[in-house]
Order: sequence, then C-alpha cells, then structure tokens
Amino acid sequence: MQNPSKTPLLDQIASPEDLRRLPEADLRQVAAELRSETIDAVSVTGGHLGAGLGVVELTVAIHHVFDTPRDRLIWDVGHQAYPHKILTGRRDRIRTLRQGGGLSGFTKRTESEYDPFGAAHSSTSISAGLGMAVARDLDGRHNNVIAVIGDGAMSAGMAFEAMNNAGAMHSRLIVILNDNDMSIAPPVGAMSVYLARLSATRTYLKLRDIGKQLTRQLPERVDRAITRAVEHARGYVTGGTLFEELGFYYVGPIDGHNFDQLMPVLKNVRDTDVGGPVLIHVVTQKGKGYAPAEASDDKYHGVNTFDVVTGAQSKAKANAPSYTKVFADSLIKEARKDDRIVAITAAMPTGTGLDFFGQEFPTRTFDVGIAEQHAVTFAAGLATEGYKPFCAIYSTFLQRAYDQLVHDVSIQRLPVRFAIDRAGLVGADGATHAGSFDVAYLGCLPEMTIMAAADEAELVHMVATAAAYNDGPIAFRYPRGEGVGVDMPEFGVPLKIGKGRVMREGTRVALLSLGTRLGEALKAAEMLAAHGLSTSVADARFAKPLDRDLVRRLAANHEVLITIEEGSVGGFGSFVMQALAEDGAFDGTGTTALKFRSMVLPDVYLDHDKPDRLYAQAGLDARAIVAKVLGVLGRSEDAATSLMA
Repeated sequence: MQNPSKTPLLDQIASPEDLRRLPEADLRQVAAELRSETIDAVSVTGGHLGAGLGVVELTVAIHHVFDTPRDRLIWDVGHQAYPHKILTGRRDRIRTLRQGGGLSGFTKRTESEYDPFGAAHSSTSISAGLGMAVARDLDGRHNNVIAVIGDGAMSAGMAFEAMNNAGAMHSRLIVILNDNDMSIAPPVGAMSVYLARLSATRTYLKLRDIGKQLTRQLPERVDRAITRAVEHARGYVTGGTLFEELGFYYVGPIDGHNFDQLMPVLKNVRDTDVGGPVLIHVVTQKGKGYAPAEASDDKYHGVNTFDVVTGAQSKAKANAPSYTKVFADSLIKEARKDDRIVAITAAMPTGTGLDFFGQEFPTRTFDVGIAEQHAVTFAAGLATEGYKPFCAIYSTFLQRAYDQLVHDVSIQRLPVRFAIDRAGLVGADGATHAGSFDVAYLGCLPEMTIMAAADEAELVHMVATAAAYNDGPIAFRYPRGEGVGVDMPEFGVPLKIGKGRVMREGTRVALLSLGTRLGEALKAAEMLAAHGLSTSVADARFAKPLDRDLVRRLAANHEVLITIEEGSVGGFGSFVMQALAEDGAFDGTGTTALKFRSMVLPDVYLDHDKPDRLYAQAGLDARAIVAKVLGVLGRSEDAATSLMA
C-alpha cells in the first residue's frame, strides 16, 4: 500500500489557477504544506529560508485573490519567493535552486511569466511596479500591479523616491509592506522604530469605526469634516499619515499569518478603486513555522544544506579562513592601534564581517541600513573630520552608490577606505551578485587607488595599507569564500603604493595577474614549462596606480604578455594596454612585436553555479591560460588539447 502524500492539496496545484479553484477554507492547509515543502527543498539545496517562511500565508493569499500572471506580482529582492516559485509551476524543479542549470535563488524574468521583474538587490519593486502601472494605464488595461517590499528595503531612499512619484501620479498601485522587523540583520534606524509603533497599536482601528458610526447619518459636508479630523488624529495615534502624506491610502497593520485578516483586505483592495496607490501594512515573522529558524538570531536568512528535524546545518571543513573573516580580524587589529578607525556597513554586518568589529568597537561601528548611497557620503563626512572610515560593501552593492563615489569622495579626494567583498564570481547567487565591474568603474576615477588581494595574507597587508593611506580614496577587493591556505602574518605591513611583485622568473612568457587568479597563473606556468615555455608570473597587487616599471620590464623581456583578472573588460587589462600603447610597446614589427592579450570575464552575465565551474566556463582557469598562451604562439592544436585535458 502506498504511503499517503504529505502534501495532498499542494499536489493538486500546478499553477495559481489551480489554487484559486480551492475554497478559502483549504488555504490554511495549503500554507502548512507549502511551508513544509519549502523547508524540505531548502534543506537539500541551501539558500534563503527565513524570508520565504515568513511570507507563506501572504503568498497563498495573493495568488488566491489576484489573477496572476495577468495581475503583476513583484517581490522586492526576490529571496523570499521560493514559496511563490512552488505555486507557479516550478515545484518539480525547486530542488535545483541555486544549482548549476537550476532555478535562480531570486525572481527572474526568463524563468517564468509569473516573475514580471527580476530582482536580487533591494528596494526596486515600487519603482518597477509604478512603471508597470503607468504602462497599463497608457494601454487602457485594468489589471492590478502588486509590489511586496520588506521593512528593511524601505530604509533605502529609492523606495521613498518611488512612493513620492506614485503618490503624485495617482496611478492604481498596490504596495504590500512586509514588516517582519528585520531585513538580513536586525533592523536599524528611525523607520524600523516607526513601523514598530504602527504595528503595536490598534487604537486607530477602533477610532475609525466609531467615527464612521457617528457620521453615517450626518450631512455630507459635516461627515467630510469629521472624517478629516479622525484621519488627522490617526497620525497622532499610529503615524499612518506618513504614507498618506506621500499620497498612499494606508491599510493596516494586519496579521500576515492570519487568513481571516489577509483575505478580506486583499479582496477589498482588489475590488475598490481609491483613486491612487494603496499601501497594505502586513506584519509577519521571519522564519515562521520552523522552530530552528524562529530561534536563530538571523532567522535562517541564508543557510547551507541542513537536517530538517534538528535544523543543524552542514558545513564543509574549512581549509583556510574566509576572506571576510581575515578582513574583519585585520581591521580589528588596526583599530586597536588607531582610535580614528571606524567601520560602516549597509545592513550587512554579518556578510561583511563587521559584526565581529562591532562586538569590540560598538561605538565605532555604524550600520546605516539598506542605504549604500548614504553610507558612502556618511563615510565622506567622517573623513573630512579626520576619521578613517572603512566602508565595507559588496562589489555589486557599491554600484548603487556610484554618484556618491564620484561626487562626494573622489572629486574631493577624501580618504575613504572601501573594503569590497564578493569580488569576482560568487557562485550560487549568480549574476546579480557577481563582482565583475568594480575595477572598471573605480579605475576610471582620478585619485582612486585600487588593490586586489591574491590570497588571505595579502589581504591582511592591504587592510594595513588602507589604514595608513591618507592621500585620497583607496579600495581593496577580495572574493567570497575561503583563502588558499597560505601562512598568515601576525600583523599587516603597509605595501608600497603602486608596486607589484614577481612570483616566478621566466624568459619567454609573462603572466601578470591581479587578484586571486594568481594561483591559477602559477599552475599554468608549471603546465607551460611542460610545453617547453619558460614563464614568468607576477602579482600586480595594484590596478591603480599601475606598476609601470614592472609592466615595462615584463613587456621588454618576454615575447608574450598576458594579463589575468576576475573582472570585466575595461579594467586592469585595459589599464596595462593603455600604458603599453603610450610607451610604444606595440610599435615593433615581426619578431620584435610584443604579443599581448588580456584575459577577462566574458561579455555575458554568467548564471549561478559553483565558482570553480564558473571560472572554467569563463576561461580563467589554468588550462584556459595555457590554451591562450599556446594560441598566441600559433600552437593551436596544443591549445585545443590543453583545454580538453
């Protein structure tokens, strides 16, 4: 006899259309089964768990009430969309999440028609939703647009820019504020305090009901005057007028796990045109329904594979400390020596390692929330007063603050230190989080100094270099994950600005690496030696200022010079090529001509996979380097054999 299914209702749902055919009385069971399926799937794949568990009931309610995908549903960030994916025809692939060739860990337009907007960075949903709503109005259509945004994401200025615009345009847009009292880390700032006050009071709900009863029989003019007074009083009772002054009709707060509250509110909003945008304030619990997540400080925001029964996460045995931990430990040591050092993070204290720094220096650690633009200019202000701010921001998150980098830091030549984590390819998070562009977008700025650590020991020295440097902005980049296992210095020693190092001397081929591809370059040199090619390997250390003496020496003394970097075109290789062109290094002919090539990330967005596979796919591993050299020398058959080996 077959065992009965643990998810009998979920088994009947291949799309939201199937869900909408179920009676409302079944929705609690659907939610319970969906929560169980989400937990089980993420236990196999790892990924984001707590955020998805917190919106299970909300996900079910939205898809039951609204006509998705005709009604557009946008999930801000998208890391809470695993339950959404299960309900929208992707359950059969849910255990491929974040695996090579599998489902994305975020919403993705090319993956499903139920993902109308791709997102992996926060605070974009209201802007995108407003664009869709205006397009609908221009087309004369009548579908709904729903943006679900977390309270953490509401700390970003972009969310308020969008709300300000939406309120002024009076387009019909539904914003659901998912208030779970945290983003990735516990919430910071006045907005979290404000939302807590909103969700803690129910006085206004009673006040509004009483007001309606009192004014129902009065003349319309008097009714309107009293209603305005009641609504104004609401601002003093709950503060709801913040959203209403921005032009939104505010509803809430309501319990995001209670279908008796969710369903009538969503239906009323769906069926009632209030003449402009609506904000529904929904209070949820991150990690809801899974005890280990509820008990965890980060509510199991991001997890490895784990045991469903105990919640114990599996962790690979570390061979070396992570680059993030090395950065944090190094900064702590520097801060013990210099009380002018301060650290800034934009809602990522754990991800950047600044939680460790904050434990020792709580008054010198600043989490500004999801507000990278503010973080950079805040750091600039600190720098004007003689402090030494270390602004620790992921490579792709720093992109959000580019104007501040240019206008507030670079032009004023302020010594802000940028610790750029997640440089290069990041694996399971995919293209949205791959640090591909920072060398290119920083390198074009005057007065910017850029370092890239080849290993964890180099990172220690680069932290010390940044701490000692006061002549302008300085950045150092390093990847996600573990170091390579080199011997670690007890203390960092400042490097000479703009000077690289030669790791291996050769005579015919020169490999000039920036960053952690150095290990692959050294492997390639050994492989090239087997082909009879004597190879030099150098670590540039600095993308800017460029070690021109080193570049000239390598160009003059070798037939082939190849640069290797974990970044896009327009970065380190372009800087080297520009310098060589100015020197006339390419002016020779025949056998005297330098054969130069630059190995960079391909001009495509690479999907999620394991980092080593991604670098092989990108053509930046040792075999690809060997093949490149052999191809340059006209040994195409050998090059093809090397790639296939």
